[in-house]
Amino acid sequence: MNQLSIPLSWYLTLSAALFAIGLFGVLSRKNAIAILLGIELMLNAVNINLVSFWRYNDPTRIDGQVFAIIVFAVAAAEVAVGLALVISVYRRRNTVVADEIDLMKW
Repeated sequence: MNQLSIPLSWYLTLSAALFAIGLFGVLSRKNAIAILLGIELMLNAVNINLVSFWRYNDPTRIDGQVFAIIVFAVAAAEVAVGLALVISVYRRRNTVVADEIDLMKW
């Protein structure tokens, strides 16, 4: 390990902080768009973990990169479906506040 290398603990600390910010955003926000942004932050924290563990464990294999690409694909699908649902709810109810979206209630 040379002097310019960043320790693994720094990446894990960054990832934990990013995940905590995303979790706080999901649990504290009422706006559906802000909730989706919090989920995206949590998925990016997972990507940082995957790539950093890949880099520090065995950089000759591409496992971490493949998992990160899969997480990116899932995140893109989640954004597409989530935004479509939010637009549909907004057209029907004229609100994106999560507490007022009760379409599934009887």
